[in-house]
Amino acid sequence: LDLHISTLADLSSSFVKMGKHTKKVGICGKYGTRYGATLRKVIKKMEVTQHATYNCTFCGKNAVKRQATGIWKCSRCKKVMAGG
Repeated sequence: LDLHISTLADLSSSFVKMGKHTKKVGICGKYGTRYGATLRKVIKKMEVTQHATYNCTFCGKNAVKRQATGIWKCSRCKKVMAGG
């Protein structure tokens, strides 16, 4: 019985685990091979900036996130700003 369990452990450790994250494409991995590399690179730049958090000009914390097109809200002081 001990020999059988150790053999199963050896088998499970010999399998290669797949990577869970993309290396180059980042957030644009959801598009796969569609739309061309240059367009995906442009979209990546836009999507990374719109999902990032920014410094609030009112409270100074890194807590401003995009709510919708041109609307930004600080999650700390609850101020809503327009523009961008």
